[in-house]
Order: sequence, then C-alpha cells, then structure tokens
Amino acid sequence: MIVKNEQELNGLREIGRICALALKEMAGALRPGITTAELDEIGHQTLRRHQARSAPIAVYKFPGCTCISVNDEVAHGKPGDRVLAEGDMVNIDVSACKDGFFADTGASFIIPPEPKIKLKLMQCSQRALQKALEQARAGNPLNFLGRAVEDEARRSSFTVIKNLCGHGIGRTLHEEPEAIYDDYEKKDKRIILPGMVLAIETFISQGDQYVLEEADGWTLKTKNRSLTAQFEHTVVITEGEPIILTLP
Repeated sequence: MIVKNEQELNGLREIGRICALALKEMAGALRPGITTAELDEIGHQTLRRHQARSAPIAVYKFPGCTCISVNDEVAHGKPGDRVLAEGDMVNIDVSACKDGFFADTGASFIIPPEPKIKLKLMQCSQRALQKALEQARAGNPLNFLGRAVEDEARRSSFTVIKNLCGHGIGRTLHEEPEAIYDDYEKKDKRIILPGMVLAIETFISQGDQYVLEEADGWTLKTKNRSLTAQFEHTVVITEGEPIILTLP
C-alpha cells in the first residue's frame, strides 16, 4: 500500500496502535504457569475491546487470535495448553485489521531468569530491527534492509532465516513488496517508495537459515531446532525516518 492522504494514515495509525497495545498487554501477562491459550485470550480481548479483528483468523483461519511461538518454535505457533516456564523465550506476533486497514507487530520475550544465550539472541534481533529501520527511507534499495539485518547478525556470530521475511501491508495482511529479506539479495533491484507501508521483521537464529513446517500445518521450526528471536514493526516510509505505526 502507498499512503495517499491523512485519512489513510490515521486509519493505519489506529490499527497499529491497537496491535501494539495487544502485544504490550500479552507481554505484561507473561509468567510461569500461564498457558499460551490464556495468553492468546488476553490479546483477543484487547482487539475486541478496540473493535479490531485478528488478521490470522480473518485471512488464514488460523486456530488462534495471535501467533505464540516458544523456544525452538520460530513462528506461527498455535496457542493451546502449553504451560510456560521460567527461562522460556516466547515470541508473540500480533496482526489485526480495523476499518479496512491492517498492521502487524511482534517481539520476543524471556520469562526470568534469562539464559544468557537467549538474551544475547534477543538483543541482537532487536538491534537488527533498529538497523533495518534506519535504512527504511524513500529512495534506498529495498535490499539495504536485509544487508543491515544480516550484518548485525554476523557481528554476533548468528545467522538470519532466509525463508521468512517482512512484507508490504496496509489494505491486506500481505501486499507488495511481497518479500523483504533478512539477508542481502544482490539481484533485488526494488526501490523503497515514499508512502509505502512495510512490515519489517528480523529473524535471528543461533545457526540455522531455513525453517520447516511442522505436522500441525502451522508451526515453523528450524531443521536443527536452533533458537530464533523475532521482532517486527509496521512502518510508513518517508523521505526521512519512517513513521512507526506499532507503538502503544
């Protein structure tokens, strides 16, 4: 989507804020003993309170309001009866729609006490997202984002997941540009345009580069069960710093 007027920007700001609030409330409820289904219900109630709909349900009939992935689960984890424990790394991905606009956000958290390797991985993924956001401006090649993420991962001796990526968003959950890679794709000649709405994601792994789908048809894991940390914001591109929509 290319934002054309203030009305569209305000609609995107509204759903972005709602997604961020849901993520914040879910993160605040993380504790040993809570199930992923109970966590998901908190997100569901937040979206409902603000008259928003879960995008995974609306678009894909996903069996949960949000995606909750634990430890070696990389993405698309189904909420259920799994009980969270101390030291678990939990990725929460919230996407939703309201009044014809979509937003998408996500973050990884650790239930204390925090194992050092999980904390290092999470911090690297956070830094990588910040580096990508610094490159997210009109006129830059789109592959500058992937280069920034990959460079940050290498500095910490980590890898990026190559078959998961960010995407365009706005009027639907996934739009052009369809794939915003976490590595530097030399052949990608696309240019970032002013007004573009992008969901920028970082998937930083202990060593794997690809994910595989589990038998449940949803959950994604790496072949070697490496831990992976993910962070995501939905932004609108400008000539300068991007407008980050998914802040509470």
